[in-house]
Amino acid sequence: SLREWHRLSGEKTAVWTEIQSKLPTRVFMIRSLYPSDPNEGFLAAEIDTAFLWDIGAENTLPPMTEICILDHSKNLLASSLPDPENFLVEMLAKMKSPHSGHFSWENGGDEFISAYWDIFIPSGFFSSNWTVVLSQPRNYVLAPISDFKKIFTLVVVATFLVIVLLSMIHIRRSLVPLNTLKEGTRLIAAGDLTSRVKITSRDEFEDLAASFNTMTNKIEKQFNTLNKMTEIDRAILSSLDTRKIIHTVINATDDLLSCNLTVLCIIDSKNTNTTSIYVRSGDQGKEDQIIMSNITLRELQRLVADKEYAFVHMNGDIPSYLEAFANTGINSFLVLPIYQREKLLGTLNMGYISPDSVLDEDIDHARQLVHQIAVALSNSKLIEELDELNWGTLEALARAVDAKSPWTAGHSQRVTNLALEIARALGPSQTEMDVLHRAALLHDIGKLGIPAAILDKPTTLEVEEFRLIREHPRMGARILEPISAYSEVLPVVLQHHERFDGRGYPNCLSGDAITLGARILAVADVYDALVSDRPYRTGWTPQQAAELFRQEAGRQFDPLVVEVFLRILAQKKESVRPIETGMIKSCVGEASDNPDLAGRPLLGVPILKRESW
Repeated sequence: SLREWHRLSGEKTAVWTEIQSKLPTRVFMIRSLYPSDPNEGFLAAEIDTAFLWDIGAENTLPPMTEICILDHSKNLLASSLPDPENFLVEMLAKMKSPHSGHFSWENGGDEFISAYWDIFIPSGFFSSNWTVVLSQPRNYVLAPISDFKKIFTLVVVATFLVIVLLSMIHIRRSLVPLNTLKEGTRLIAAGDLTSRVKITSRDEFEDLAASFNTMTNKIEKQFNTLNKMTEIDRAILSSLDTRKIIHTVINATDDLLSCNLTVLCIIDSKNTNTTSIYVRSGDQGKEDQIIMSNITLRELQRLVADKEYAFVHMNGDIPSYLEAFANTGINSFLVLPIYQREKLLGTLNMGYISPDSVLDEDIDHARQLVHQIAVALSNSKLIEELDELNWGTLEALARAVDAKSPWTAGHSQRVTNLALEIARALGPSQTEMDVLHRAALLHDIGKLGIPAAILDKPTTLEVEEFRLIREHPRMGARILEPISAYSEVLPVVLQHHERFDGRGYPNCLSGDAITLGARILAVADVYDALVSDRPYRTGWTPQQAAELFRQEAGRQFDPLVVEVFLRILAQKKESVRPIETGMIKSCVGEASDNPDLAGRPLLGVPILKRESW
C-alpha cells in the first residue's frame, strides 16, 4: 500500500508474511536499497522459519516439546508438529485469552498440555505481535509428579528414619550425661562422697558436671569435718580422764582444721598463775609434750576481754604461754579461750605459718570444739573431784578404824602402801589396782564391831573373844555389801585372813580359790602387824618377819607373793640379821593366823615364845 511504501523510506526494515493456500505461510523481510530514495528499489529476503526456530533437521527443542508460531492473524508461521493443521483448528478454539494462556488437547490418542504467549515485535518492523505455542505430552509433564508420588512415601519414611536417628543421637548425647549424673547422685546418696562425674560433651552438661563435682567436694569436706567433729566430741565427752581429753584434742585438731600446730593450755585450778601447755609429739606413740609456764594477770584480763577469739602475731607482743613457740616457724596463733560457767579453764591455740590460711569455717569449727572441750574438762574435773572425795572418804574410814586403838594408828595406810607396791611388781591392771587400793584401806572395817577392850587386851584372850575377832572379815563384808560399787572389794576384805593351805578363816579357802588381792593383802597385813608394837608385845624386826614369811611360804602365804615381797624388802636395803636358834618356835596355830594375835597368849593354842618378840 502507499502508506506502507512510505514507511519503508528511510533505514527501517519491514517484516511481511504471505499467506498461501495449503502451503506454509512465508515470511519476508523488506528494506529500501537507498533509504533516501525508496523509488530506486527494495531488497526482499525470505526467512527460513525452520532455521529461525531451530526446528529443522537438527531440532534443538527440549525433549517431547513441540512448538508453533502464529502471526497476529493466527496464521501458522512455523510448527514442529507433523500435522499442524488439525492442531491449529483445535488450538484456535481453545485460546481464550488474546495474549497468553494454556490449554490441553488430544492428538492421536495422546493428551497434550500447551502454553502460549505473545512475542513483542518492535513497531519499526511494521508487524503486529506473533504468538508462540509450546506443547508437551501430558504424561511427560506430569511424570515428575507421578515419580514424586511414587517416591514420596519412601522420602517420608527415610525422612522419618533420619529424624528418628538424629533424635536418638541427640537423646543419647543427652541421656549419657544424665545417666552419669544420676549415677553420681546415687553414689552420693549411698554415702560415697569420693565419687566424681566425668563428662566431656563440651556443652551445658559438662558445665553441670563441673558444678556437680564442686558441690560434691564441698559436701565431702563438710561431711568429713562433721565426722571428725563427731569423733572428737564422742572421744572427749566419753572420756573422764583429763589427759586423754587433751591428747585427743591436740592430735585431732590438726587433721580437722587447716592449722599447722595445735597448742592446748590448761590453767591450774588451784594456782591460776600457772598453765600446763600441751603439744602433740612429732613421733607416733610418744607422749604429748608438756611445758609448764606462768600466765600474767594482764594476759588473763586480755583473755577475759576476748571471749570469742583473738589473733596473736609472733612478731609482736607474745603471751608467756606462747613464748616457747616463737622460733618454730609459726607466724600467728588463733587463740580461743575455754570457758565453763564464766570460769576460764584455758585456751585452744591454733598456729599458722601463713596468716592468710585462716578460714572462717575453721574459726566456726574451732569455737564449736572449744565448747565441747569446756564441757569435757568440766566433766573430767567433776569426776576428779568425786574421785578425790571417794578416796578421801576411804582414807577417813580407814583412820576411823585405826583410831579405835592407839596401837593400830596408821596401820591401814601402811598396809595399803605395801600391798600396792607388791601388786605393781605382779603387773595387774589399773582396775585391779584400784580394787586392791580400796580393799586395803577398808580391810579391817569389820573391827568397828569389836569392842576396843578385846582389841587392846594385854592378857590372854578367851575362846569366845577370839571367835569374835575371827568374825571381823565377815562383818567388814556385811558393812560394805550395800555399796554396789564395792562389789569387787568384798572378796578381798572377806578373804584377807584365809591361808594358802586352806586352814584360814572365815571360809577355809585355799590356793587360787583365794582372790589374788586377798593373798597380797594377807602378806602386807601380817608384815605390818608383826613389825608394829602391840599392848601385848613389841614389834618384830624386819629380819624376824622375813624369816617367818620364808617358813610360811606355801602354807600360810602364796609363795609367789612372798617371793615378790622379800625382793621388795631387799631393794629397800632392810638390815636382816641371822636369826638365832630357838628364837621362833612355831608359827603354826590360830594365833599366827591373825596378825593382831601374833605372839599373844591364847588358851590351848601353841604360841611364839614371848622372849623372841
